[in-house]
This record gives sequence, structure tokens and C-alpha cells, in this order.
Amino acid sequence: MNYKEIAKETIGNLYKAHNSIRKSGIDQKLIALVELRVSQINGCAYCCSYHAKELSDFGFEQDVINRLPGWKHTNAFDAQQKLVLEWAEAVIYSKDNWHDTKTKLIEQFTEREIVELTASITLMNTLNKLRITLAEEN
Repeated sequence: MNYKEIAKETIGNLYKAHNSIRKSGIDQKLIALVELRVSQINGCAYCCSYHAKELSDFGFEQDVINRLPGWKHTNAFDAQQKLVLEWAEAVIYSKDNWHDTKTKLIEQFTEREIVELTASITLMNTLNKLRITLAEEN
């Protein structure tokens, strides 16, 4: 079903929010990294492909992109990248230790950056679910 056309205003507003996050000042590489990880968790093939290419365009080596599913067990990602990936998983999986991760975020990011990062994670989750369940092609 062409969900983008059927609910043009609603879906358009979701994409406007996505564009707003991208223009918020938070490092776009971090946003793209969490968007790819969320897409991997949800199994959205289209979004995985899109965000993997985006990371490549940002200068990430393919080997690093390939290691993303095992980010906890590699030195391919720096401490800040690992922290945002930990946050993404805490938010998506509603992990009990999210308070601990949030405390670490507060030490490294502004409140605005934390809100934008969290909005990106939850919005990507929504966009993934829409594409997976309603798109005619993935």
C-alpha cells in the first residue's frame, strides 16, 4: 500500500521531524549510526541499505559498517559511538538499565542533543515499522 500517499500529511510530518533532527546540530554521523542500528534491530532491509550507504558516504569504512551488529565486541567504534549505540538499544528494547546509560549521556551531550538523539531513535523505529508493515516494496 502506498502509505506515504494515503496519509500524506501525517507521514510528511514524520519526515519533517526527521529533517529537523538532521538539522539540529547533533553530529549527523552519530544520527546515521543509530538509525542504521535501529533499522538492523527492526529488520528493515530498505532502511539498512539506505543508512549503510549514508555511513559510507560519511567516510565510514565498509568493514566498520559490517561490524555494527557486534558493536559491543569490537574496537571499531569509539566511546561516544558506543554510548549512542547503547542508548539506541536501551530505548528500543526498553532495557531496565536505561537510567545508567542516560547518566552517561548527560556527561557527554547537552540536553538538546539527548532529546534529538532519542527522538531520532524513536522516530526511526516508527519509520521502520511503517515501511515493514505497509510498504509494497522493501
